[in-house]
Amino acid sequence: MSTPQILRSGEWSQITPAQAGWTYVTFEVLTLPAGSSRELAADGSERAFVPLSGRARAKAEGSEWTFGGRASVFDGLGHCLYLPRETAVTITAETDLEIAVAAAPATQRFEPVLVTPDDIDIELRGGGNASRQVGSLMLPGFPADRLHVIEVWTPGGNWSSYPPHKHEHDEDGEASLEETYYYRLRDPENGWALQRVYSPERGFELSEPVRDGDITLIPWGFHTTVAAHGHDLYYLNILAGPAPQRTLQAREDAHLSSAREAWQEAGIDSRLPFIPRYPAVD
Repeated sequence: MSTPQILRSGEWSQITPAQAGWTYVTFEVLTLPAGSSRELAADGSERAFVPLSGRARAKAEGSEWTFGGRASVFDGLGHCLYLPRETAVTITAETDLEIAVAAAPATQRFEPVLVTPDDIDIELRGGGNASRQVGSLMLPGFPADRLHVIEVWTPGGNWSSYPPHKHEHDEDGEASLEETYYYRLRDPENGWALQRVYSPERGFELSEPVRDGDITLIPWGFHTTVAAHGHDLYYLNILAGPAPQRTLQAREDAHLSSAREAWQEAGIDSRLPFIPRYPAVD
């Protein structure tokens, strides 16, 4: 079984099940100059494509989609192109492009779907300094086999994924999910956050700073994140587990669940929402 770990920007290029020591989640970020293309062969995995910056064009099985366009992850909600298993695709950068690619082995073949900002509810979760903004691109109700894709923005000084929770299927209804957190900071040179993953029953503790381009692999354990004061944080959350299970049901750390009691009185952080629905497009 794999262990939760943080991989630093520049020290990883692709997360594979073999590298992570798990079964389902593959993740990478492609950086393509305008006009260039990348071909991905058909295989047994379903894929999700999320432009982090720039605009992409995808061609697959006689269909074509143009999507993305935000200048950065802090300038608009995401687009997400879902393609089913056994689908070859060519991704072309219409502008300079950073695009996240998530994949997981699939047992069923679904239809392609393009999710746009029009399809996303802007959800403000938590309260007080545990307030954050969530954009759910692929939730359990999405017509896919295993992949879940979620964007989260956390204002500087705030906690996210709080109270700490986990997905291990230790009790009925709790999901069994592998999970990645891919981080971007509004100030990429100086920005940072803290990531904690812990498991009392295993005697495990991981508490480390994370910076722009880092990624955390979470096969098990309670986890939570806090953005440093003055440093707004984004993370792209990829989850996948055994099919046909499609649930994000989590188990919270019961010792910290009482934090919710103060949220109604505290209200949502007045800085939220700070991500516009529509990005500026050149």
